[in-house]
Amino acid sequence: MSETVHDVVGVGVGPFNLGIAAMIDGVEESVDAAFLERDAEFHWHEGMLLEGTTLEVPFLADLVTLADPTNPHSYLNYLRETGRIYEFYFYETFQTPRREYDDYLRWVAERLDSCRFSREVTDVRWDDADECYVVTAHHPETDERFEYRGEHLALGVGSRPQIPEQLQGHPEEDVFHTAKYRFNRDRVVDADSVTVVGSGQSAAEVFRDLLERQSAHDYRLDWLTRSDGFFPMEYSKLGLQHFTPEYEQYVYDLPQETKDDLVPNQDLLYKGVDPGTSAEIYDLLYRRSIGDRDPDVGLFAMTEVRDIASAGDAYALDCHQWQSETSFVHESEVVVLGTGYERPMPGFLEPLEDAVNWDERGRFEVTEDHRLEIDLPGDVFLQNADLHTHGVGVPDLGLGCHRNTRFVNRLVGREAYPEDANTVYQDFAVEQFVDHAPGATAARGPEPTPTQDD
Repeated sequence: MSETVHDVVGVGVGPFNLGIAAMIDGVEESVDAAFLERDAEFHWHEGMLLEGTTLEVPFLADLVTLADPTNPHSYLNYLRETGRIYEFYFYETFQTPRREYDDYLRWVAERLDSCRFSREVTDVRWDDADECYVVTAHHPETDERFEYRGEHLALGVGSRPQIPEQLQGHPEEDVFHTAKYRFNRDRVVDADSVTVVGSGQSAAEVFRDLLERQSAHDYRLDWLTRSDGFFPMEYSKLGLQHFTPEYEQYVYDLPQETKDDLVPNQDLLYKGVDPGTSAEIYDLLYRRSIGDRDPDVGLFAMTEVRDIASAGDAYALDCHQWQSETSFVHESEVVVLGTGYERPMPGFLEPLEDAVNWDERGRFEVTEDHRLEIDLPGDVFLQNADLHTHGVGVPDLGLGCHRNTRFVNRLVGREAYPEDANTVYQDFAVEQFVDHAPGATAARGPEPTPTQDD
């Protein structure tokens, strides 16, 4: 047990907290930090590191470049240090291969002494005497105990695969989340029939991978989604203006009731299928159907899978086409579920529960600069846990760098990294437009119509 009080203790070492660690390493001030991760070494979405998959953001959205292009932990410096910069130069694309992004993050983590692995956090409490957070952790294999103290916390515990309760309870090698696809792929391709459920990018990548392997293994392949269709994610240049500090500020300033209506209707801004992946799937299907051949593939939208039951050597999916209000049963030997991710409340935060400010729906109250509203002197920096307050840009890797800029600047007490403003051509709030448009003036809404009682 250490009596050292760190400036900040981070829980979780994913891209966002790793970004704080990398940016702290680039400031003049000495910031004492410890970032704790339960895994024995760095991994990033290991079950979905498929050949041919890429990040959905440009390589500039690495850990540090949008804040400081000269930082030694940039992706370009990774390429330089690993002897791949000319190969990337001739690669001529902005999108990073997902496997290489994982390798880049591991390269950064191994260079930073602040990252501590095999540290599973079990408890976080506040010590009134020392005015610091006390973080208790243990080694998952040896059960060795550790204690870390920090003036501030950085919560980057990430998300976990979400499977609806009615689809649970089956052997994991037969019915499983896309997050485990690469580990189960050998079993999948040996099946007689495979069904992918969901219409997000992960489901599309699994479907494409299985479509590419189908000829060699001869299985029936189906793709079901309750969404209206297999629609592309918004990736136009003007559409991407929603992933900017200005739009995030606009959303934060809206009434919470408005935000709760807004965010669920913006799925295609951060969900959906990458247009390139969609095109590859269509092209594969087209080539497979030449000569009036049947590609032995089915795609069916507007269909909810309500239940899964064992049916001999296969599984019976209780399906409902909600638009035509038609139900049917679909059988498949293996089912791969692209049913998204959830961010449950970490159990280790229970000792702080009374100090945390909650909204009426039991969610975190959050400051404009992504800190937890908490009745304690120490800051709690939130990573990807405030979609309900800041909108669709919260999970975005590029905006993660902007968020970390604000965290690091607060830690060192000065603007060590520039906090960018006026980054887009579009205005979202009336005040923004009035400031930028000569001759435009803000006006109050119409006066109410007088009545006799007035």
